[in-house]
Amino acid sequence: MSHNSFGHLFRVTTWGESHGPAIGCVVDGCPPRLKLSEAIIQPWLDRRRPGQSRFTTQRQEPDQVRILSGVFEGLTTGTPIALQIDNVDQRSKDYGDIAGRFRPGHADLTYELKYGIRDHRGGGRSSARETAMRVAAGAVARLVLGAGVHIRGALVQMGPHAIDRARWDWNAMAGNPLFCPDPVAAAAWETWLDEVRRAGSSCGAVVEVVAEGVPPGLGAPIYGKLDADLAAALMSINAVKGVEIGDGFATAALTGEANADEMRMRDGVVTFGSNHAGGILGGISTGQPVVARFAVKPTSSILTPRASVDRQGHEVDVATKGRHDPCVGIRAVPVGEAMVACVLADHLLRHRAQNPDAPDTARLPAR
Repeated sequence: MSHNSFGHLFRVTTWGESHGPAIGCVVDGCPPRLKLSEAIIQPWLDRRRPGQSRFTTQRQEPDQVRILSGVFEGLTTGTPIALQIDNVDQRSKDYGDIAGRFRPGHADLTYELKYGIRDHRGGGRSSARETAMRVAAGAVARLVLGAGVHIRGALVQMGPHAIDRARWDWNAMAGNPLFCPDPVAAAAWETWLDEVRRAGSSCGAVVEVVAEGVPPGLGAPIYGKLDADLAAALMSINAVKGVEIGDGFATAALTGEANADEMRMRDGVVTFGSNHAGGILGGISTGQPVVARFAVKPTSSILTPRASVDRQGHEVDVATKGRHDPCVGIRAVPVGEAMVACVLADHLLRHRAQNPDAPDTARLPAR
């Protein structure tokens, strides 16, 4: 088991390291005759690309994607789609001082204990550089889902500072580099994050992803739950330490009456008065927006020396040089969107295979 693949009918396998010559992925199970080109994928990658503001790593990677297979005359062929991005701005020398030391908060120690060898240059395979290929695969997944499914992510908390949901405006995200839907919070975050960055420190964040237009019926009871697969996909993103669906942990403080999403009939379709469940009941989508949230820890690469050990077992102090995100949660927004897209595409194909005549709305079947 290599554990470099995820999904069932829509399956993604990624490869490559942070400072290797390239990174890439293979998307298998994409239906044929979907319009696909590098120009369709590239805008999604550009949203995740580093070096676009002072709040992200200044590593200058153009992240230009190439389609190597699975597309003919602008259409998918139903065969594996191979995608590749060249690495062009590696600075391996930045990591020479920590080649034999384990950086606190990183996977250095666990990789060494598991494999007995590790690529210390930027973390190798454990680097968030790998997530660029998830975003590329997510662009393909969006084509499978179709224009009726709209997936958007936002940064809803930076460090201890949360947005005011009464000011939520998706359009406001175009006016700031933080993917923040609250323009007032975004301005305050920029000032605060500048202080964090100048101190050589870092902070965590919370990202929320909303998928609208998801048809009912995706997911399966017990071991094929849609929310379980979403949680696993989001938890697999670098630095993610917690995932919740809908109101998540907040539901522990609610009563049964407050938590229940009441239902009524409107024009022959089941409608809901609220969405505490995040669009999923019993592991199956309800037709409401699917809402997932995940917490990203502070970037572990900081200038402040931290106590650690080296490969010989000596106690040392480690300060990580190089180019790093003061808040890795910012660029995690498009990655979270992509993972949700991949999971939904996989479940949509599973659902169609088992229930080809299932309705696309919450219309009760005839009895």
